[in-house]
Amino acid sequence: MGVSTGATGLPAGLPFAIINQAMATNILGISAFYHDSAAALIRDGEIIAAAQEERFSRKRNDSSFPCDAIKFCLDYGKIDISGIDYIVFHEKPFLKFERLFKTYFAYAPWGLRSFVSSVPIWIKNKLFLGSLIKSELRKLSETKGPGNIESNILFTEHHLAHAASGFYPSPFKSAAILTMDGAGEWATASYGIGRDNNISLLSELHFPHSLGLLYSAFTYYTGFKVNSAEYKVMGLAPYGEPKYVGLILEKIIDLKDDGSFKLNMDYFNYCVGFTLTNDKFNTLFGGPPRKPETKLTQKDMDLAKSIQVVTEEIMLRMARYVYSQTKEENLCLAGGVALNCVGNGRILREGPFKNIWIQPASGDAGAAIGAALDFWYRYLGNKREPKKEDSMKASLLGPEFSDEYIEKFLKKENIPHEKVGNTEELIDKVSGLIADEKVIGWFQGRMEFGPRALGARSIIADSRSRHMQSKLNLKIKYRESFRPFAPVVLEEKTGDYFELDGESPYMLLVAAVRKERCIPMTEDQKSLPLKERVGIPRSDIPAVTHLDYSARIQTINEKQNELFYRLIKKFQEKTGYAVIVNTSFNVRGEPIVCSPEDAYKGFMRTEMDYLVLGSFLIDKKEQGMVKHNIYWQKEFELD
Repeated sequence: MGVSTGATGLPAGLPFAIINQAMATNILGISAFYHDSAAALIRDGEIIAAAQEERFSRKRNDSSFPCDAIKFCLDYGKIDISGIDYIVFHEKPFLKFERLFKTYFAYAPWGLRSFVSSVPIWIKNKLFLGSLIKSELRKLSETKGPGNIESNILFTEHHLAHAASGFYPSPFKSAAILTMDGAGEWATASYGIGRDNNISLLSELHFPHSLGLLYSAFTYYTGFKVNSAEYKVMGLAPYGEPKYVGLILEKIIDLKDDGSFKLNMDYFNYCVGFTLTNDKFNTLFGGPPRKPETKLTQKDMDLAKSIQVVTEEIMLRMARYVYSQTKEENLCLAGGVALNCVGNGRILREGPFKNIWIQPASGDAGAAIGAALDFWYRYLGNKREPKKEDSMKASLLGPEFSDEYIEKFLKKENIPHEKVGNTEELIDKVSGLIADEKVIGWFQGRMEFGPRALGARSIIADSRSRHMQSKLNLKIKYRESFRPFAPVVLEEKTGDYFELDGESPYMLLVAAVRKERCIPMTEDQKSLPLKERVGIPRSDIPAVTHLDYSARIQTINEKQNELFYRLIKKFQEKTGYAVIVNTSFNVRGEPIVCSPEDAYKGFMRTEMDYLVLGSFLIDKKEQGMVKHNIYWQKEFELD
């Protein structure tokens, strides 16, 4: 970790053995100031709570200091600031500033404008981060009692935080670790070995050569939002042909057999400017970037397919090389690129590893957990005893709301509702509604940590419906029609539907739908425009079958989420199918809902049929026009 000092009051180089390890019970991990800020509370090595700031601020991918996420963690852990022994930040600001400084001046004078605009922000907020954290904690202590704002504030390297988030919560005693993202301080990818309570990183790939930034460059060029919409490119890829793979490998990237590579920076602008690509990139691919929200062309689809193919090839080569160097049978993945579930699926199927485990919050949010766990295990020397299941608690680490709270809200707002008498009755009613092709907002228990809704803040529907994908995209999510939806399937029935041998609890693996369930497309259908191709059934579970007959799978067992499991089990009893649609409970431009208030507002903005809040069932037909007033519409205008 090479923990920085200054905020701790300890002189540089002082051995950490002097730290009173007996006091290191509560550790707060923080990720902030790039995208997807988050906080996590670790107590004696156990993950107590974790949440992203966006869920409270309602600002998608909020990068600001995670004050509300920290408040939640403290509240859930029943402590105040004085109960925190160590605060660990997910990167080293001085190292990152060094990278920015050297990069700008390596490209001088072209980087000067970007450098001049960045320096005031760095000096004010990022370079002296220890002081900023103390300042923010003082504000927090004013709302939660006097507290202890002099907690030890420490800094870990970014890719070490990713590696720790991938290995320490995993069920493996030892494993190879591979991290891939846009950039940390200098590293853009790294690999190493985790054994017991220790991690050793063996090698790194350095900025500006970055798989994450390469993928983001194509995200930008195809008209999608960088650092939040890369998954759209992945979803668009099956509609295209890999026409540009040769061009990418010839002109843009020098790819080696071990997965390492160098980018031809003549085609990129991120070292010197405010965009990812430049005019030379535009010329190479035949024109300027697509303007956001304009019509998608076949060229955009072919570009998406091409960069996805190149990305998968790099991921596979990296994984094979890591195996050759470590000889470990287990692999842990983390970093933003590990959210590329198509690539993950190929590593599982085609790579040399027996088992893989992927951090469900692989992006920067998960680095908050990694930073805290790395300090607990490596620097405080605590013993690690992995179990059969991972320690992420099904990633259900966020806030929860009691029936009493929900009922109080419903009555205060005069919202028509039905209180369902018991759990069995609720499951029976909702499973029947799904079987009747109703779309349900499902709000239960603790909120998920990470980008995927896993059955706590979900929109659920019938996977058998041939119209459900279009309905959900156009009338519920208000998003592009090509976007696929994920299935959630009973773990023990996974093999009946998908070519997946094992579990995928975090919706981070893509696998093929079983051939006997597929409906081949005719040549005439393949030539139809995108909008028409989307609606063609491709299997007997068409709502979750993508154009290439794949699916991004979530498996569920009773231990992970008993209520959600029982709901799908009941649906199976009624229909014979053990799989339903599961998508995040949000609409375009918004984060996943956090509170009952968020859920009801989202419900009323869409054409969802029913909302389930805890034990309460809310029927859209019974809401009348009371809530369709200017207050709801103004507050939640679509972007």
